[in-house]
Amino acid sequence: MRRSINNHNLIVSANPKSPISEIYRLLRTKIQFFYKEQELKTVMVTSSQPGEGKSTAIGNLAVAYAQEGKSVLLIDADLRKPSLHRMFSLLNSQGLSTLLAGETNLQESVQETAVERLSLLPSGPVPANPSELIDSPAMRELLELSKLQYDVILIDTPSVLSVSDSVIVSALCDGVIMVAAVGKVKKDHLRKAKEQLDHVNARMLGIVLN
Repeated sequence: MRRSINNHNLIVSANPKSPISEIYRLLRTKIQFFYKEQELKTVMVTSSQPGEGKSTAIGNLAVAYAQEGKSVLLIDADLRKPSLHRMFSLLNSQGLSTLLAGETNLQESVQETAVERLSLLPSGPVPANPSELIDSPAMRELLELSKLQYDVILIDTPSVLSVSDSVIVSALCDGVIMVAAVGKVKKDHLRKAKEQLDHVNARMLGIVLN
């Protein structure tokens, strides 16, 4: 059952003709043409520090992909401070944490959003061992299975310098986008975050200034 969205942060859904919505569509296009020789199906969005707007950015990017006609799975992999279920007015009683723990399967864990073709895998209840769940064979199996069922998989993760979860996920994805809050982010934090991603050979697609 689809639920209505009551969140002003999803500007691409609320006002698709606004200039900001056009910026997200431009970002979608740039991602698609970044590597013409290779399809990018799994894209992670993160930031160097908390509070830089990465969840808002990935939520709007997911809507932009769905409006283009792509089937999209949006995964909230921030198992410590999840937010995407609230953005899409959905429940969080089960999701990524219960799936990776073997308590639910993908079909049971994914919820339809009010946006056509956009599905959300919420984080689920906060687990005691988030890093261990993320760095598990079950996570890799989830992404491989999702690639067979969806055109695009977008993954929201904690900020890079906060915990190791983002670095782990980045190594499993086709590309990574970093969101940086203008006037808030420090160059040194950006540099350190990129160094950590480079260490696992994550493919940086670019930085979005928020």
